[in-house]
Amino acid sequence: MTDAPLQAVAKPERPASAWRAIWSQFRTHKGAVFGLVILTLLVLAVVIGPYLWNPEKLTVAKAMAVRNRPPSLQFPLGTDQLGRDMLQRMMQAGKVSLAVGFVAMAIAIVFGTFVGVVAGYYKRLDGPLMRLTDMFLALPLIPLLLVMVMLFRDRIAGVMGPELGAFTLIVFAIGITSWMQAARVVRGEVLALKEREYVLAARSIGAAPHRIILRHILPNVVSPVMVAATLGVAEAIITESVLSFLGLGFPPDFPTWGRLLFDGLQYMQLYPERVIWPGLAISLTVLSVNYIGDGLRDALDPRIRGR
Repeated sequence: MTDAPLQAVAKPERPASAWRAIWSQFRTHKGAVFGLVILTLLVLAVVIGPYLWNPEKLTVAKAMAVRNRPPSLQFPLGTDQLGRDMLQRMMQAGKVSLAVGFVAMAIAIVFGTFVGVVAGYYKRLDGPLMRLTDMFLALPLIPLLLVMVMLFRDRIAGVMGPELGAFTLIVFAIGITSWMQAARVVRGEVLALKEREYVLAARSIGAAPHRIILRHILPNVVSPVMVAATLGVAEAIITESVLSFLGLGFPPDFPTWGRLLFDGLQYMQLYPERVIWPGLAISLTVLSVNYIGDGLRDALDPRIRGR
């Protein structure tokens, strides 16, 4: 008597991970995928580009001989009024502009998240912190930044040098004046989260407030913080461009996209490409970051992701 063949037991399918579900939803947003591709190309261009395109440094006589050249094979984006290669300057400027955007965004998100969590969790501090947030929201941003730059630029440059001093001042000034939206979003999330069952259970067994915040509150406010962070990058880049366009940003030999716009303004009628290239770079960066923020907002929302 032969034994009956054993039937293969089908293994249960492993549930899809949360990150895989988020990526699957993110891919369905065509604008977000387009923005991610464009932003990746821009970052690679400004980081790796200077190693691939590094023309020799010209003497003063040779630079004067090739100034104001139109785009060509030797100078793909032309040259400026001093004979400098515009493609090289665009890559150098992009590195500074993107660095300003990401670092200023990090400062704003860290400070805004801290204020939002404290205001949302501790009822006694909610009123004072939100009134402080309202006060910062009522301040005019650009005039405030102009005053900060004019007051502290020379002092910080004397201590840290003109380039590092300007970078530190502008990044800190933009970050410390851009945290209010993140604080309000995080506060609203914390007010809802602290009434959830798992938070009440942790509080009932005597867990310390800082442990509840770190273990249960902060992991659940990551999604709105990430969306606010992407939008903060675009806002920081635009703000830095405005400061540089007004001539109060970085020094002339430390280019940014906004500084290139300012330098090319007086030559706009004769050489419009001097304004087109940095303006196009700023527009593509801001547009791509905004699309990425929209895609992350949809992907991190479980109600939309479950459709």
